[in-house]
Amino acid sequence: MSRLRPPTVLFPPFVLIAVSLSLAGCGTGGGPAVLPTSPASAAEPAAKPDAAPTAGSDGASERSAASTAEVDPLNNTIVVLKPAADGDNLKDLGTRTQGVDWPCFLGPTGDSKSPETGILTEWPDGGPRVVWRREMNVGYGVGTVSKGRYFHFDREDDQATVYCLNSETGEQLWKFSYTSDYEDLYGYSNGPRCSVICDGDRVYAYGVEGMLHCLRASDGQPQWKFDTTKEFGVVQNFFGVGSTPVVDGDLLLVMVGGSPADDQTVAPGALDRVSGNGTGIVAFDKMTGEVKYKITDELASYASLKLAVINGRRWCFAFARGGLVGFEPNTGKVHFQYPWRADILESVNASVPVVFGDQVFISETYGPGSSLLKAKPDGFDVVWRDEERSREKAMQTHWNTAIHHDGYLYGSSGRHTYNAELRCIDAKTGEVKWSVPELTRASLMYADRHFVVLGEYGHLWLIKATPEKYEVVAKVKAGDPMQALPGDIGPISELGYPCWAAPILSHGLMYIRGDKTLLCLELIPE
Repeated sequence: MSRLRPPTVLFPPFVLIAVSLSLAGCGTGGGPAVLPTSPASAAEPAAKPDAAPTAGSDGASERSAASTAEVDPLNNTIVVLKPAADGDNLKDLGTRTQGVDWPCFLGPTGDSKSPETGILTEWPDGGPRVVWRREMNVGYGVGTVSKGRYFHFDREDDQATVYCLNSETGEQLWKFSYTSDYEDLYGYSNGPRCSVICDGDRVYAYGVEGMLHCLRASDGQPQWKFDTTKEFGVVQNFFGVGSTPVVDGDLLLVMVGGSPADDQTVAPGALDRVSGNGTGIVAFDKMTGEVKYKITDELASYASLKLAVINGRRWCFAFARGGLVGFEPNTGKVHFQYPWRADILESVNASVPVVFGDQVFISETYGPGSSLLKAKPDGFDVVWRDEERSREKAMQTHWNTAIHHDGYLYGSSGRHTYNAELRCIDAKTGEVKWSVPELTRASLMYADRHFVVLGEYGHLWLIKATPEKYEVVAKVKAGDPMQALPGDIGPISELGYPCWAAPILSHGLMYIRGDKTLLCLELIPE
């Protein structure tokens, strides 16, 4: 497979007028609404783009210390070891002594990799034991786990709702709701795409319509809210908001992608006719909602932000609509911008950047495919990229994020159900080591030298994490035989299509969701 190796270059600003990846401050007028403490309210088609699934006292009077963190020596990713100081008094409801929390999208290291070991490698026909189940409303995202609490974000009728459940029993502890009138332009889900973010005794929910809420984790009481669509002039994206924010120290980094006043008459989804207004990524004070900085004219994408440390320097990477933005998270200083998107209007960047060592891997499925960059303080070098005019691409991830392990990248490559392939490539060169067709579009989670693979029809299987060959260790056989796939892989029929969120693992319990049902499975027995 040929690779192009162009010289290092910083691209001009005009290439950045596209979709933004993380909430980076905009700062045009308005501000957060600090809410009084009160009881928690109870309250994909061929002719169009594919849905990207991809959620006490006044907050102004409290400040928390930055979360304790260190760098994972294997992949230079920031690992959160301890929540912020204000969460130290939050009672831990969990009773399972082994394992770690999964407090944010793609887990504690933001790469869909779990440090837990001892997973079951022999499954009964129905799969690992179901600990509890819960019926789902409308939405695509999966939850997060912190201190014995499972946080889930979805929508019922016109109410977008954050649920807090006991992570081990499924018992509802509280819920918080607000009115959402979002309607998807292409008839996909009207519910949230983003996962809830946990940080001590604060959780953050970013709705599909652009409402950003900070809630108290202990009881769901709202602390502040911010209407990013209204304040920053966001012209509705194809599928609304779908980039999950990240917490870095005292900041909440969010992909917004607003536009100037002159663009507000443009029809929703006409992204070729809108420009940016400097709010591609917005940084908020996580305790008060105050805007601290705003950067880039990028429009928003569906890829969540990625924090990392490279050679002692802190980075945040945003795979926005127009390409990759590398910046300093605590100041907003932009180090580089790298254009990477298909030329067609209805294209989407939805896969989170993968960082290992000093290199950053990005991938999309609508055209250009994948590229590997070497990040430097003043820019980047292109290590390799898929050849523009070739149909042969190293990897073309859709909404799933590839996982790096021991020098190789694993992921589901392909835009459609019928052409998706589970694939392993050499990270250094992009060479395909193995590729398996007819498994539908899938999402992966790494744990204990294996990948748990969830197909979009609810098929669940376990494979070895090896570049030598595709090797199935266990799989679910129960389900509707009419939906059976090659190799006798059957769906967990109660999940319901689509299953577009990657599995998560916390304290031995694995959580998977489909359109209809959320399941908690025991992957690691105590």
